[in-house]
Amino acid sequence: MNSETKTLYERLGGCDAITAVVNDLLPRLRADPQLGRFWAHRGEDGIMREKQLLIDFLCASAGGPTYYRGREMVLTHQGMRISESDWNVFLGHAAGTLAKFQVPEAEQSDVVAFVQSLKTECVEC
Repeated sequence: MNSETKTLYERLGGCDAITAVVNDLLPRLRADPQLGRFWAHRGEDGIMREKQLLIDFLCASAGGPTYYRGREMVLTHQGMRISESDWNVFLGHAAGTLAKFQVPEAEQSDVVAFVQSLKTECVEC
């Protein structure tokens, strides 16, 4: 199977690789002075559940065998008041995580394109 017939999930390295990325990205987001407010006053159990839902969402969206049981992105992010500035800070952390794991450029482009496709569902104008 060549890289053009593999799913993004396979090209990224499967569930273990996606989990490693999430395990790096979430602490970056939580520690960020601008974005940390989204996790303030949340219990660790809720954060762990959210992390697993994110892993499931990313695996399923990338073509993996995972079933995502969470809510739609619009409903999940409704009322959070995520701004354009918040979105851009998030993208910077995501790029840093992808660079840390030396994700190849083609896969990085596909991941960024997918994430950008979610922007209107997450950012409140």
